[in-house]
Amino acid sequence: MQLQTTAPTSLRRVAGAAAICIAGLALAAGAVHAQSVKGKDKSFLVNAAEAGNAEVAASKIAVEKTQNPDVKKFAQKMIDEHTKVGADLKQLASTKDVSVPSEPSVAQRGKIAILDKLSGTTFDKRYASMIGVTAHKDTVKLFQKASTSAQDADVRNFAVKTLPDLQEHLQMANDLKTKVDAVK
Repeated sequence: MQLQTTAPTSLRRVAGAAAICIAGLALAAGAVHAQSVKGKDKSFLVNAAEAGNAEVAASKIAVEKTQNPDVKKFAQKMIDEHTKVGADLKQLASTKDVSVPSEPSVAQRGKIAILDKLSGTTFDKRYASMIGVTAHKDTVKLFQKASTSAQDADVRNFAVKTLPDLQEHLQMANDLKTKVDAVK
């Protein structure tokens, strides 16, 4: 008789332990899922990735096409710095369960295609204006907004940390635009 009592008790203990393990796994999965971001924070990560990808793609073209040493220097700096920020952004996004694009947006690709058809001082002026100044103005606005309104603390901190460099890029772009616009 005691064997019959022991077997169901052992079975209950194993079943109870299994239930606790399953509950623990469910809680752990919920904790990981709680790290994901949605809405405006997710949009920020995607838009920031596209902006950085556009900078890198257009700047690679500039390094190849330009004969202007100032344009070449600026473009190489944009490639180097936006590639690093892009890697940091991708790492952050992966911890937030967000897949970010590895290319510019369709609209940005269209602008880059137009830029790619240009040459000489026309190319330099368009690159400085479109990619240097306009793209950085848009990106600075994007990061300024996220630095104050992102719901996720990590996303907000990323925006706050990156913003000063983007503002510096915008100033450099304005200076570059002034120089290339002066060339006849």
